[in-house]
Amino acid sequence: MSDSLKEAASGALSVHRRSVLKGTAGILAAGMFPAIHAQEKIVLRYLGTAVNQDKEIGDKFKADTGIEIQYVAVTTDDVTKRAVTAPNSFDLIDTEYFSLKNIVPTGNLKGIDTKRIKNADKITSLFTTGMVAGKAVGDQGTAPKKTIYLEGEKSKVFAKSPTQYMSLIPTVYNADTLGIRPDLIKRPISSWAELLNPEFKGKAAILNIPSIGIMDAAMVVEAMGIYKYPDKGNMTKKEIDLTIKTLIDAKKQGQFRSLWKDFNESVNLMASGEVVIQSMWSPAVTAVRTKGIACTFQPLKEGYRAWASGFGLPATLSGKKLDGAYEFINWFLDGWAGAYLNRQGYYSAVLETAKAKMEPYEWAYWMEGKPATQDIKSPHGDLLAKKGEVRDGGSYEARMGGIACWNAVMDENTYMVKKWNEFVAA
Repeated sequence: MSDSLKEAASGALSVHRRSVLKGTAGILAAGMFPAIHAQEKIVLRYLGTAVNQDKEIGDKFKADTGIEIQYVAVTTDDVTKRAVTAPNSFDLIDTEYFSLKNIVPTGNLKGIDTKRIKNADKITSLFTTGMVAGKAVGDQGTAPKKTIYLEGEKSKVFAKSPTQYMSLIPTVYNADTLGIRPDLIKRPISSWAELLNPEFKGKAAILNIPSIGIMDAAMVVEAMGIYKYPDKGNMTKKEIDLTIKTLIDAKKQGQFRSLWKDFNESVNLMASGEVVIQSMWSPAVTAVRTKGIACTFQPLKEGYRAWASGFGLPATLSGKKLDGAYEFINWFLDGWAGAYLNRQGYYSAVLETAKAKMEPYEWAYWMEGKPATQDIKSPHGDLLAKKGEVRDGGSYEARMGGIACWNAVMDENTYMVKKWNEFVAA
C-alpha cells in the first residue's frame, strides 16, 4: 500500500505508472481516444495519495487526449474522509478497496458502467473472482471480489455476484511481506515469525499504520503458533487484545528499533543498517537497492498481505467531465500505464495490454520470475536488477497466488486503533 496506504514515496520512485499511440492521426485511426477534448480544456481533479499520482502519467495522458489531470494529494485517511464529506471536491478518486465499506453506503460513488470500459472483460480474475491461474487465493480481510461489484449505478450496497457496475476499476495492487538485509542477517528467512525473533532485538521495525500494522502482527502471531485467526482482517476485541499484547511484550523487551509511518523512513532505516528486518513495501526495497545496498522483499511460507487500489467516480459527475473520466480510465487500462507500473514492481489491472507495451525481457523478469537477460531499469533509468538476477517472490502467479489476507477496515476499528495507540505509547 497501502498498499496500502503509502503516503510519501520519493519523487524518483513515486509509486506508479505509463507509450500509447502517438499523434492525433494514430489516435483517430485507432478510434480509441477521441481527439475532441483539446479545445474543451477538460480538467479532471484526481483525488488520491501522492504515491499514486505520477506526473509522467498525467503528462502522457494530456499529450494523448488533451485532457488535463489536476492532482489533489492527501493522506489515505483523508481520501476516505473527502469521499464521505465532500464528494463534489473531486472528479476521480483513487482509493483502496477496503475503504469502500465506509464510502459506498453514503451513495457518493457512481457505479462504473463496465459497458463503457473497453477492457473490462480483461481485468485480472484476481479482482473479479479471487482466482489466480485457476486457483483461489486467500480472501481474509477486504478481498476486492467482495467489494468490486455494485447492484446498480446508484447502489449503496455491494453485489454478491458480478454485475454491469463496478465500484472501482483496479489501478495498482501488490502483495506485501517483510524486507530484510540479507548481507547483515546471513541466513535464510522464511517465516513472519522472524520479525519477533530475539536474534533481531533492537534491529526490527513494524509499520505504524494501525489497520496494516495489526495485520502484519497477526501474520507473526499465527506464524509463531500463538493463535489462528478466523479472519485477520476482522478481529474480535479478544483477538485484538491478544495481538496487541504480543506486540507490547516484544516492544518492552527492546525488539523494535522503530515504528515507521513514512516511506522514506523505512528506506533510511534499512539503508543505514539500523534495521535488518521490517514491514516493508516493494518500492522501498527498490529504493534501498538503487543505493547499491542489498535488500530483499522476502517471500515467506505463510504468504503475503495484499492491497489494491482503484479508480472511482463521484455520483454527481456528469456531462463532459464524466466522459473525460471514462476516457482516462480506458486510457489507463490500455497498456502504457500498466507497463509503467509493472516496471516499478507493481501489478496492473489488465496484464495483456501492459505486456504489449513491455520488452519481452522485461516481462520475463517482472511477471514470469525468470532471470534477467539484461539489466533491469526503472522508468526513470535507475538500475533495479542486474543481468542474471531473479525478482523477489518470483512470478506473478507465485506472488499473487500466495496471498494470505488483504488490507481491511475492521468492524472493531475504533477499538483496534485505541489498542494500537497503547502499543505505540508502551
